[in-house]
Amino acid sequence: MLTQLHIAGNAFELGRRLGEFGRQSVHGKLRRLPLWQHLASLADTDKARQMKALVRERYPRYWQEIEGLAAGLELTVDEVFMWNCRGDFPGLVSVDGCTTVFGQAEQGTLIAHNEDGLPQLRGDCAIVHAKPEEGAAFISFVYPGSIPGHTFAVNEFGVVATVNNIRPIDIPVGVPRMILGRASLDARTVDEAIAAISPMPRAGAFHHAFGQAGSARVVSVEATSDGVVVREIEASTGHSNHLVDSSFRDFKQIVTGSSGARQQRVDHLLAGSSRKLDLTLALQILRDEESATLPVYRCAEDDPDDENTLATSIFTLTSSAVEWRVYAHRVTDHPDAQGAVVLIQ
Repeated sequence: MLTQLHIAGNAFELGRRLGEFGRQSVHGKLRRLPLWQHLASLADTDKARQMKALVRERYPRYWQEIEGLAAGLELTVDEVFMWNCRGDFPGLVSVDGCTTVFGQAEQGTLIAHNEDGLPQLRGDCAIVHAKPEEGAAFISFVYPGSIPGHTFAVNEFGVVATVNNIRPIDIPVGVPRMILGRASLDARTVDEAIAAISPMPRAGAFHHAFGQAGSARVVSVEATSDGVVVREIEASTGHSNHLVDSSFRDFKQIVTGSSGARQQRVDHLLAGSSRKLDLTLALQILRDEESATLPVYRCAEDDPDDENTLATSIFTLTSSAVEWRVYAHRVTDHPDAQGAVVLIQ
């Protein structure tokens, strides 16, 4: 079962409580990683200083969350900021993968998501129920050492957001992608969520899926330093960890074997199904292990991207509510589903 955190307070307090939760894991596991050490070594570069200035100027509340996170972790703000920029600097590849399936359901829409991260963090992550003094209340999966907004979440306005890692070759100075993801959790509508992740200049790239209770819309958003492409989803579709829109055919990115295989497998499974998405179909796709070496659901110790599926989330969005479920195990009959219904007035 994933730890449940309930946090209320100002931005600094939210970050501090998250830092206290993740302190043992960060000091015992993450700071030993070559990726963490590489990022920490870049903290005093011109690019890092410019990006910190952008966040302090444009997103002071999220900067306060990072300051609180650093206090709770008992680390410097610079070091923690750089870890929250792990997809914004070229070199060692970021390690947050993911697969998303989304589309129309019988009574609304559905967004389902595999959260893939470092295998050693299994059991070290949490679901946070946050009620900030400013901004929207939300429920989100969180990693130790990280601010919310780059995994999967639902907020008090019924906006559901999921995020997939994209791996650009060239990454310019800009607002860190995880800051923009955090901004999307304050959105009152899908359009506000799209606007939140679209400002320029931006550094790293993400894929976002957004939906909202009371709306028939599901959107797929590929957001990069070159631009943002929004697709309104009608037929059920999926997304892994590389850009697929033709607008980005010349965008230089890393497409790993796993990302390519997962995208092809999800496309194949959806093409072979005539029914609308539901809980059963979504779980069938996201738990697929047809490929012994590059499955959709990843739990191999020797995964080539050094990622495992740490949780699977299913969001069913109706006219007045979001029903969410989170599974921490693959086994179909394992009684580990966590979730509830978020009612939208």
